[in-house]
Amino acid sequence: MTALLIGGIILLLFLIGFLFMNLAPDFGGTITNKHKEYFSKSPNYNNGKFINLGGVEMTMGFSKVVEMTVGFFKQQPNTVPDKSIPVEKIDSTEVAGYASPAPRLIWFGHSAFLLQIEGKNILIDPMFGDVPAPHPLLGGSRFSKSMPIEIEQLPHIDAIIYSHDHYDHLDYGSVMKLKDKVEAFYVPLGLGVHLEAWGIEHDRITELDWWDETTHDGLQLICTPAQHFSGRGLTDRGATLWASWVIKSDSTNIYFSGDSGYGGHFKEIGEKYGPFDFAMLECGQYNQLWIEIHMMPEETAQAAVDLKANLMMPIHWGAFKLAMHSWTDPVERVTKKAKELGVKVATPKIGEEIVLGDSASYPKEIWWETIQ
Repeated sequence: MTALLIGGIILLLFLIGFLFMNLAPDFGGTITNKHKEYFSKSPNYNNGKFINLGGVEMTMGFSKVVEMTVGFFKQQPNTVPDKSIPVEKIDSTEVAGYASPAPRLIWFGHSAFLLQIEGKNILIDPMFGDVPAPHPLLGGSRFSKSMPIEIEQLPHIDAIIYSHDHYDHLDYGSVMKLKDKVEAFYVPLGLGVHLEAWGIEHDRITELDWWDETTHDGLQLICTPAQHFSGRGLTDRGATLWASWVIKSDSTNIYFSGDSGYGGHFKEIGEKYGPFDFAMLECGQYNQLWIEIHMMPEETAQAAVDLKANLMMPIHWGAFKLAMHSWTDPVERVTKKAKELGVKVATPKIGEEIVLGDSASYPKEIWWETIQ
């Protein structure tokens, strides 16, 4: 009887998991053979999967899996803040009425930004959810109890740019709340399948391969390489492309790294499209076990040099625990290395504006020390 009961529980859990993965809308759409046929024209696609430059991939043998599992479940010091991270609130009327010629960005934590430039509102990787997972029980909550502004209070959005389809960047709940106020979506190859599954019309989505260029109402958008991977389920790793982005106006040149390990692509992008007025560079959720796909903080500072960035900001930290390092380790290490390399670093609070054009006034307060 005990064996039957245990077997029944296991079967029930398997059935629940199977139904959840096949019915929950959070997982997004499915790449079809027609998609694969189209992707096969890309030099970044091989044997039914997208690949990194030089074939770089995360090596994760059995010993690494064991070490990673033990690390996640082992008690680690200071991986989350002792209290909620402070958030500077934004007035919805002021956001809607922003008319300064100086471009500005507002950070929402992790890799999410509102960019206001030349009268346009651009959202970058707008993950506004509380948990970066397909279900709240499958992830840890955001470090801050609130957001600078609620989605419903945001003005009309001219465009959203996504870097890849992982849950901490492409969030189903956020998309569903945003989609009716967004004019256009710019994404790497394949990611549009998720947006279409969530009710966004095909003609509002532009998919690009690495080095493809397009324009949106005078802004130049360039899809550039990153060293990472993709996937929202158990069997779709590499099914869609991942990317970094260059955003150029007549007067301002901005770079957004998305998620990436360190590689020669930063120097190549810098030589082709730099120098950059501002670079948002991944710095968080790293470990030597997966160094191929997430930079270490010292590499983030070097990437800013490679890109010829006048001012950089560490992103991909300050919101979620997705690795074993302390929550302040990214910003502490990258600012130290950046000082050695002569790189200027912006460290805004969540919700604090970064106005470009006057590098002397960029936010650089060491605010995280007051929370530990």
